[in-house]
Amino acid sequence: MSAFASLTTVTRIAGPALPAISFAARLPAAICPIATLLMLTELNSIGTAGIAAGMLWTGQAVGGPFLGRYADRRGHRPVILAASLANATAVALFVVSALTAMPLVVQAALAAVAGLTVPQIGPLSRTRWIVLTDPKDGKDGKNPSSTRDARELTRRALSFDTTVDELSFMAGPALAGVTVVLIHPAAGLVLAGLVMTVFGTLFALHPTAPPGTPPRTSAHVRLLHPALLALFAMALLQGMIWGSANAGTSALSAHLGDTGTAGLVWGAMAVTSALTGLAITMRPIALEVTLQLRLAIVAQTLLLLPLLLVDSFLGATAAIAAIGFAVAPHLIAVFTLAEQVAPMERMGEAMTFLGSGLIVGQGVAALAAGQLAQHHGGHPSAFLLTCASGAVAVLVALTLVRPGTISPYRAAHVPEAEPRRVAAD
Repeated sequence: MSAFASLTTVTRIAGPALPAISFAARLPAAICPIATLLMLTELNSIGTAGIAAGMLWTGQAVGGPFLGRYADRRGHRPVILAASLANATAVALFVVSALTAMPLVVQAALAAVAGLTVPQIGPLSRTRWIVLTDPKDGKDGKNPSSTRDARELTRRALSFDTTVDELSFMAGPALAGVTVVLIHPAAGLVLAGLVMTVFGTLFALHPTAPPGTPPRTSAHVRLLHPALLALFAMALLQGMIWGSANAGTSALSAHLGDTGTAGLVWGAMAVTSALTGLAITMRPIALEVTLQLRLAIVAQTLLLLPLLLVDSFLGATAAIAAIGFAVAPHLIAVFTLAEQVAPMERMGEAMTFLGSGLIVGQGVAALAAGQLAQHHGGHPSAFLLTCASGAVAVLVALTLVRPGTISPYRAAHVPEAEPRRVAAD
C-alpha cells in the first residue's frame, strides 16, 4: 500500500468531515490556557493569571475521566453536546468576571468550572477511531489475519489522530495571541467559546458518535489494572517533560529580553511532532508497540540533553524541534497500547484518564520548573528537571512497559463485550 493510500484508507473510515471537525473542536482546549494568561495579565496581574490558569488545568484534569465515563455509559452524543454548551457558558461567565473585576475567588472558581466542562474532544476522538477500526471478525481469535489487519488500521488511525492533536495545539496558542493583540484581551477566550459552541456540537452530532454501554454491562469491568497504570505513568512523565521544558523556554526568553518569543520557540516541537505523526500514518513503524514506546522515550530523553547547553533562541528552537521527532512515536505507542489493554466498554474513560496524566504532569512540572528557574539558576535549572523527567520515564518504560506485561492484559484478565461498531456516512 502506498503512503497516500494509507492516509486515505484511514480518512475514508469516518469520512473527511470528522478530522476537520475534531481539529476545530480541539482548538478551545489549546486556546484557553494561554488566552487566560494573556487576558488576566493585561486586565489584572500575572499572579491572578497564574492562579486562574492553574484552576483551569486542574478542573480539566479532574473532570476528564468523569466525562469519559459518562460518554462510555450514555454515549458520546448527549455527553459531548451537554459538555460543549456548558463549557462555552462557563468560559463566557469567566470572561464577564474578569471584565467586571469580580473577586479573585469568583474568577478562579469559574476558571475551574470551565476546566471541568472541557468536552475532552481529543481522548474521545481516539475512542471513536478505536471503535471504527475494531470490527467483530477476528476478535474471537478464529481469524488472526483479520485481527492483525484491524490492529494495523487502529495504529494508523491513532497516528493520524495524534497528528490532528499536535496541529490543534500548534494553532490554538497562535490564534489566542493574534486575537488578543489585534482585538481585545478577552478576544481569545470569546473565540474559544464560539468555536466550542459550533464545533463541539458538530462533533457530538457526527454519525460516528458511539452509543453508550449500560452500567450493568460495564460496572464489573476493571479499568485501573497495572498495565493501564504503567501507561498513565508514561503519560504523566511526558507531561512533565512538556511542562518543565515550556517553563524553561519561557525563562530563557525572559533572560534574553523577549518573552513573546517563547511561544514561537515552543511551537517548533508541535511542527516536528505533527510531521512525524503524519509520516507514521502513511508509513507505520515496523516495530512491536511496546518496543516502539521504549525506543521513542529513550530517543526523546537523549534529545533533551542539548537543552542543558542552549543559551539563544536559535539553539532553543533547534533543540525543541528535535525533541518533537520523538514525541509523536511515544504518544502513538502509549495510546495504541491503551487501546489494547483497556476494556472497550470503558475506552473513553481510559483515554481521558491518560489525557489527565498529561495535563497533571504539565501543571506540576511547570510550577516546579518555574520556581527552580526563578530561585535556583534560571532556565538551566528548569531544563535539568526536563532531563530528569525523561530519565525517570526511561526507567519506567524499561521496567514496567514490556512485551508480555502490557499487550496481553485485556485478553487474559478483562472480559470482552460485543464490540460496538458505528457506520460512518
